[in-house]
Amino acid sequence: MGLMHLPLLPPVSPMLAKPVASIPDGDMSFEPKWDGFRSIIFRDGEEVEIGSRNERPMTRYFPELVEAAKSFLPPRCVVDGEIVVVSPQGDRLDFEALQQRIHPAASRVKLLSTQTPALFVAFDLLALDDTDYTGRPFAERRAALEKALAPAQPPIHLTRRTVDKAVAEQWFHQFEGAGLDGIIAKPQDGTYQPDRRTMFKIKHERTADCVLAGYRVHKSGADRIGSLLLGIYDADGVLASVGVVGAFPMKRREELFQELQPLVTTFDEHPWAWAKQEEGNRTPRNSEGSRWSAGKDLSFVPLRPERVLEVRYDHMEGARFRHTTQFVRWRPDRDPRSCTYDQLEEPVRFDLASVL
Repeated sequence: MGLMHLPLLPPVSPMLAKPVASIPDGDMSFEPKWDGFRSIIFRDGEEVEIGSRNERPMTRYFPELVEAAKSFLPPRCVVDGEIVVVSPQGDRLDFEALQQRIHPAASRVKLLSTQTPALFVAFDLLALDDTDYTGRPFAERRAALEKALAPAQPPIHLTRRTVDKAVAEQWFHQFEGAGLDGIIAKPQDGTYQPDRRTMFKIKHERTADCVLAGYRVHKSGADRIGSLLLGIYDADGVLASVGVVGAFPMKRREELFQELQPLVTTFDEHPWAWAKQEEGNRTPRNSEGSRWSAGKDLSFVPLRPERVLEVRYDHMEGARFRHTTQFVRWRPDRDPRSCTYDQLEEPVRFDLASVL
């Protein structure tokens, strides 16, 4: 890559959204919540870089979007948006197919770029020519984005938006069938704040991105996964044990066992080392004495905390999920360190018994 000359250079962390239970009032701009890989595209003439939520650029995986950026984005700009793949039927988003696009082999990348081509849905403008727009209100950034993308053609798209809350409510229900997972609300006067949760998201269900920190084997055999152990980083940067995900078909349990072997590590290297018990951190081991787990063997196989998975959950109880969660999918686009409590809609609250 040559040197880019832009007001902002990669990597820039995208601005994030805080989950809320209902569509907020106030001077807001509402958009569909796209279900894909969040990406900031940097273009300086023939130089294009596609950034992601973690530090790894996505540039090499989406050659068709690099070409599209050169054709349809302004010559010098920084644009925030989402990479999505549409199903072959054209009726909904296909996250599975999008995940397959992250492949180490260049030949495979090239093939997939024609078989399951991606789209880029733009929704914010961070810079244009020599102007840095991040300090300007969203209403102004959006107007400039509309103008900048007026000549654009597929696969570059501009997201729909409305300032009418009633329309947003309608979208929330209407778009679910198309694989969109909710609504994003942006304060019209808000500036662009990288890595800060200054927007709002209203989702169809509660999900959380967790770090895979270990597994227990299945009662039917030592070469099968019984449950995956989930971690979330607390405000002090400590990986808290928050629960498990355990429902998989038997064949999947065997596959998972094989898949996860390269991540197996020793306790010395692990955030839930036994020594941690003394510090009062919650590890699966020191919860062993609780009345829930009487007689259960809670020993587990530690894994390097490198993979992120999304799970569905119903409620939090204190700092943990109240019930077993359901596996939704892996998130190769997420950085484990970004899995923190502030992504959760329900406040982490103290157990009443410990307060009384």
